[in-house]
Amino acid sequence: MDTIQAFWQRFLKALNKPENTTYISCFHFELTEHLANELLALVLKGQKKATASSLLAYEIEKEPLPKIGELSIVTDFNGTPRCVIETQAVTIIPFNEMTYDICKREGEDDTLESWQAGHRKFFSAEGKIVGYEFREDLPVVFEDFKVIYQED
Repeated sequence: MDTIQAFWQRFLKALNKPENTTYISCFHFELTEHLANELLALVLKGQKKATASSLLAYEIEKEPLPKIGELSIVTDFNGTPRCVIETQAVTIIPFNEMTYDICKREGEDDTLESWQAGHRKFFSAEGKIVGYEFREDLPVVFEDFKVIYQED
């Protein structure tokens, strides 16, 4: 299995980045192997260009919110690094004020109702793990990103 550090070094060299360039996080999408790898595939083919997270999860876990220009490594479910993304925009919006024009950038759903159903399920499951309860006005951190490096 490729190490995160070796992958990061190849990224730095390929894009001629300074050695002191850092990444903010290294993660996989979703809570299950099937969904994590399915969403990764959408990212790698350019369909998924955004992600939604619970603001409450950031607060409970004392994690800083993403910022424009930050870099992250996206892995498959098993932790193998697959691409580097750069944050392009961060918007906080209540769950019940989400629009299809916004959520379609996630590349996962054909309708707002489908997005809501899937994310209700995700936020409810995550809330049980992290320690918050889903509610319709849950603040959602919506992060737009672009893939700036990937390996085959």
